[in-house]
Amino acid sequence: MMQLTKTEEELMNHLWRLDTAFMKDLLEAYPEPKPATTTIATLLKRMTDKKFIHYKRLGNSREYYPLVKKKDYFSKQVNTLIKNFFNESSAQFASFFTKETNLSKQELQELRAIIDSEIQNK
Repeated sequence: MMQLTKTEEELMNHLWRLDTAFMKDLLEAYPEPKPATTTIATLLKRMTDKKFIHYKRLGNSREYYPLVKKKDYFSKQVNTLIKNFFNESSAQFASFFTKETNLSKQELQELRAIIDSEIQNK
């Protein structure tokens, strides 16, 4: 699977949230100052070419929808990160993540609960 650029990812996040959207819906999702319509059109074309999204024609309009689930995309991103930056060691990644992100004691306890639950499910 290809990767999205930061600007494509931002647009993709709007589409994931909306589920299906016309260009005007996507433009409305942006805060001010909104990107130009031509910018959004270019991004939509690139993302269609990369097979991240597709559209249905409704009259002269296109209703866009995601072909990739958000969970699947970010799961792939995290796995690539672990592979490329942490020598494929999830323990190294977990150590970095817990030390470098200034998690509170409560957040660490929540993480432990998630991990404990996964251990019991395996």
